[in-house]
Amino acid sequence: MLRLAANKFLGRAAASASSSRPVATRFYHENVIDHFNNPRNVGSFDKNDPAVGTGLVGAPACGDVMKLQIRVDEKTGEIVDARFKTFGCGSAIASSSVASEWVKGKQMEEVLTIKNTQIAKHLSLPPVKLHCSMLAEDAIKAAVKDYQAKRAKSNGTEAADAPLQEAAKA
Repeated sequence: MLRLAANKFLGRAAASASSSRPVATRFYHENVIDHFNNPRNVGSFDKNDPAVGTGLVGAPACGDVMKLQIRVDEKTGEIVDARFKTFGCGSAIASSSVASEWVKGKQMEEVLTIKNTQIAKHLSLPPVKLHCSMLAEDAIKAAVKDYQAKRAKSNGTEAADAPLQEAAKA
């Protein structure tokens, strides 16, 4: 049953015998299928952990909701781990998976340079699915912003993080 649903989702369903019209099939790029079938870093961290930033974004038009969390080494500013949970289409899940892979091991300033166009190109997303890669970019920015807000609150200052906050807005 699950295989039938997956094949139908991936556009591999056979035309029914009673239908005389040809069935248009849609194929996803192998990278989308790989990240959909084998998503990396699924899960979540404790959102109250001061070393964790949480980005929750959604697209009401299509119903996709994406939560991306980053765990940051507070001494070095490096993102040491990432987790995501996504409710949405295969392209949204794949975009989240790619984003969670790409942020690990990078500095906060560096992940803010990840653009939706890079994710979309990597996954070969069609124009109708570009909003999925936009959500992933927005989730990265939101997670960084959340981490910075927690850090500023615990340090009692926002001045030290002003450059990162400006970069997150870009």
